[in-house]
Amino acid sequence: MSANAAQHEAWNGPTGTIWTAWADRFDAGVAAHHASFMEAAAIAPAEAVLDVGCGAGRTSLDAARDAVNGPVTGVDIAAGLLAIARHRAVEAGVGNVVFREADAQTHPFPPAEYDVVVSRHGSMFFADPVAAFTNLATGVRHGGRVVLLTWRGIEHQEWMRSFFAVAGVRNAPPTDAPSPLSLSEPDRVHRILGAAGLADVTVTAHRAPMYYGADADDAFAFVADLQSGLMGDLRPEDRDRILAALRDDLAAHEGPDGVTYDSATWIVQARRP
Repeated sequence: MSANAAQHEAWNGPTGTIWTAWADRFDAGVAAHHASFMEAAAIAPAEAVLDVGCGAGRTSLDAARDAVNGPVTGVDIAAGLLAIARHRAVEAGVGNVVFREADAQTHPFPPAEYDVVVSRHGSMFFADPVAAFTNLATGVRHGGRVVLLTWRGIEHQEWMRSFFAVAGVRNAPPTDAPSPLSLSEPDRVHRILGAAGLADVTVTAHRAPMYYGADADDAFAFVADLQSGLMGDLRPEDRDRILAALRDDLAAHEGPDGVTYDSATWIVQARRP
């Protein structure tokens, strides 16, 4: 049984189904953050790379293009997303990447195997983050590095506040338990990574828009599906009211670059001594 059993069930169930269906849109959504994250990773041509929570493989494939003479391994617990990642690698002709279904918190990574561990929004859902990053650190060579992209607090996430308000969700995701915001507080990030044996931890702010679709109708199809789990038990009239409000909110955020909302991330960097 996975140490992150609840996450395994979700990502191989309803959550994974939605992410698999909209894999390209999720990549497009965070594209404005992705380039700065990869720049911070600074992957060299012969480095060995581990991508944690690789999902449908976009970060792994970009890492494999940078590490053209080095091996790249993407790990995730979501079988459906890994299938997309493997298909993308074949379609793109990228041969130096492999994808494995594994729980990064407990998987026995080869000691000191990797020059760099990267994770784009894939490191916030560990049941025991100290244990997870300790396990990952054992796989990093001395002097190697860990580079993460995580969300900042909800006060910096217009998209999250807007969608929660429309759906009537009053409580923000926890910052001290598995959630999109579990690594949103720099002090907590420093404590977790320090306890895992990593050093020289830096947390750098980055701000960019989140993209949801070419226009309000396009975005609505995506976000309504994404929010469907919040509305499953509602009366039809309440569901219709929320969906109408959602469409109005998306229309209000439509501009020349499509439907966008303000968002902010941390680029976290650390080193194994």
